[in-house]
Amino acid sequence: MRCLPVALSLLLASVWSAPSFAQSRAQLGPLCTSEGTPADQQIDACNKIIALKVFKGGQLATVHFWRAVGWNKKGDYDKVISDTTEGIRLAPDQALYNLRGSAYFDKGENDIAIADFNDALKLGPASGLILHNRANAYKAKHDYAKALADYNEAIRLYPGEAYFYDNRGSTKLKLGDLDGALADVNEAIRLNPRLPAPLITRTVIWRAKGNFDRAIADGSDAIRLAKSNVPLAVLTPPGSVLIAGYIHRALAYEAKGDVEHAKDDYRSTLQGTASDAGSKSNQATAKVRLSLLSDIAPTPRDAPADPAQPQKADSAPQGQTTSPPASPDSASRGKRMALVIGNGAYTHVKALPNPSNDARAVAKSLRDIGFAVTEGVDLDRAKMQKMTRDFLRDAAQAQLAVVYYAGHGVQIDGRNYLIPVDVELKSGASMTASMIDMDTIMAGLDDHVRTNILVFDACRNNPIAPQVAAAGTNRAIEGASGLAAPTSLGSGATLGAGTLIAFATAPGQVALDGEGANSPFSAALSRHIGTPGLEVQQMLTRVRAEVVSGTKNKQVPWSNSSLLGEVYLAEK
Repeated sequence: MRCLPVALSLLLASVWSAPSFAQSRAQLGPLCTSEGTPADQQIDACNKIIALKVFKGGQLATVHFWRAVGWNKKGDYDKVISDTTEGIRLAPDQALYNLRGSAYFDKGENDIAIADFNDALKLGPASGLILHNRANAYKAKHDYAKALADYNEAIRLYPGEAYFYDNRGSTKLKLGDLDGALADVNEAIRLNPRLPAPLITRTVIWRAKGNFDRAIADGSDAIRLAKSNVPLAVLTPPGSVLIAGYIHRALAYEAKGDVEHAKDDYRSTLQGTASDAGSKSNQATAKVRLSLLSDIAPTPRDAPADPAQPQKADSAPQGQTTSPPASPDSASRGKRMALVIGNGAYTHVKALPNPSNDARAVAKSLRDIGFAVTEGVDLDRAKMQKMTRDFLRDAAQAQLAVVYYAGHGVQIDGRNYLIPVDVELKSGASMTASMIDMDTIMAGLDDHVRTNILVFDACRNNPIAPQVAAAGTNRAIEGASGLAAPTSLGSGATLGAGTLIAFATAPGQVALDGEGANSPFSAALSRHIGTPGLEVQQMLTRVRAEVVSGTKNKQVPWSNSSLLGEVYLAEK
């Protein structure tokens, strides 16, 4: 939740004091400059004041500030930025920088937001509210140390604000400090028991602790409060609280095994209008989860099916195998699940000799260290989609999920796609209809209480360039290297908390399929992935060094992480 500064020098200007404006001041002035004015009325009043061309400098900047507040209530962040930028040009002020920074934050542009909050702090005395807003941006960047420092200082300056404790608690949650998070959130609820946001955070905490009934109860209270139109901070994105309440209660229902109630809540999540980056991410997750649960036949609500029930190996489709954890004590460490797919026997594009070998080698290494592995080799689209969806559905109960893919991949219009073995492009056909969208996999795994490791050895040469020309399409395939790290992942902004994503080579470069039985990347990965006591990022560093040496600097693996601490795939 973002807040406006308490003391705003802009707001001290009497925007309706000029004699030429006396006739309208009783109506337009208060309507334009009040937090409580409905958005459309506020914008209209400010428009009329600006049209009079009476004010200049700081007074005109104040009107632009308040019109920006109106746009913010509507979730139109581009217009917020336009008005605050004009206000800053006229008369730079803390309030304008804070409001513009909050708009950039809601758009997901956290670095620009932090720069604006920094400028706001330079223009006036230390403000707990601006420090809190900057902390939110640091948290979104997964820079939790800086976020906690700002929250601590904000609470020192202004100890009675519930939002500060709630957001500090959510940061502790991301760091795995569940008890510390719970203490902060309980204090937020004590300070303001009518706020839904702390109850939503506590919903996530209870789910992380495995107490699904308490999570559902808190989620229900949060939704009730959000529907009762409890006054929220003026910078709270419209509809965001209700969307968050529904998605987290849905995840709690799903973790409990109550599929029908989970589906109801995912539908409700999608009914809201998402204007900010967080709400859009929540809706992307809800869309995937709802689609996954829709494959399950309805069951009585008082006797939910157990989504954690493993699939029997003898019922797996052709090309797919499943295995239980290698050791019985692995269950005590939480569910550790892996999806491993290797596609090489392509029918209509260049075949690859090694992905099937790569997948089998990685799958064996994961089984050996206690993972329940779902393995597929040379899958067509139907089988690949089913296996992926089954895994994503079951991963709702996992504490650690690993996804590994070897084969052809491609980036189109900024999105990555994994390519089944039966892919075939025809003139006029949708290029992506026969592929598996990697963004869907990432959205399906996005969660606050699970660690995700995604590894893609899929940056071989673009397999479909000749077919693109034949199909007469004008959609952009970026570069000639097939699947590659999206540009948006450069800052880690699109990674969910607790996620690491690794590619066999750097963005825009080509990964080698190898001349032996395995690709250079997968050979190194399968050797090191089971090393006891080796933290996953250290493991990938060893893999990177081996690949760079083995390929004589032709291939440099790339990874990006928002992991919240040390993660060990194999026991120490």
